[in-house]
Amino acid sequence: GATATTNQFLSMGWGGTAAGVTVSEEGSLRYSAVFACVRVLAESVASLPLITYRRLPGAGKERAREHPLYGLLHDAPNPLMTSLEFREAMQAHLLLWGNAYAEIVADGRGNVMELWPLRPDAMEKIEPSGDGLVYTYRLPSGRTVELPGWQVLHLRGLSSNGIIGYSPIMTAAREAVGKGLAVQQFGSMFFRNGARPGGILSFPGELSPEAMARVRESWQDHYAGLSNAHRVAILEQGMTYQEVGLPPAAAAYIEDQKMSLLDIARIYRVPPHMIGDLERATFSNIEHQAIEFVTHSLRPWLVRWEQAIQQRL
Repeated sequence: GATATTNQFLSMGWGGTAAGVTVSEEGSLRYSAVFACVRVLAESVASLPLITYRRLPGAGKERAREHPLYGLLHDAPNPLMTSLEFREAMQAHLLLWGNAYAEIVADGRGNVMELWPLRPDAMEKIEPSGDGLVYTYRLPSGRTVELPGWQVLHLRGLSSNGIIGYSPIMTAAREAVGKGLAVQQFGSMFFRNGARPGGILSFPGELSPEAMARVRESWQDHYAGLSNAHRVAILEQGMTYQEVGLPPAAAAYIEDQKMSLLDIARIYRVPPHMIGDLERATFSNIEHQAIEFVTHSLRPWLVRWEQAIQQRL
């Protein structure tokens, strides 16, 4: 049952289309609201000190500096990354794909020596094997390798089977991300055209295709774009220009951008003021929002980290 469920989930793929825009986990970072939420949570989790403690007889605790995991988790998990950089990347994977993986490199005595993050989109298959799991990972060369469960540090988000986490982007945020990206593209094109709607050039006579192309190109060169805004147009031989207003649907679509931002903040449980939306932030509620961020946004992720470390490392 677990094998069938796992394979069925993985066969769903890692991308999709919403609002006419292709949406993927990594591509969603082009939407500023997603980037801001992921950055706030990833930096907050990664910047907290990760300390290995020893329980003292009776009560209390002390730092277990001589424990093999202490320096690995607190300072550097591998020769190329600091602890913050490693955990920031892993947390970003968790927030985008719903899963974060790291290869565990151990010595001959079972001591963990290094941790290397693995790309979630390159994890092709996860299957039960005996009392554990086997991870099939695609290397940059295209070759696949099988990693036993004890060799993979796996953090999961919300899951239906306890094996693979749901991708927040593809499960809950795809429509909001697609709409947000579409609005960003619309705004970019609108301002690239001098922040003016399009228009119609009318000519009393008949133009050949060559002449029509020449007029269109000349008009674009002289009057389109921000650098040509407010230039005086010179019309010859009875030509007239009629501006086309912004369609109401397009104007409403731009208003939807604010709703898309709030949708993303809601999905990631990030207070809107932390991603630049100060509309609902007041002196009386900002402190409570900060407390709620620690309690309801950060704490579940931190517990996932602690328990995955305890279980796998």
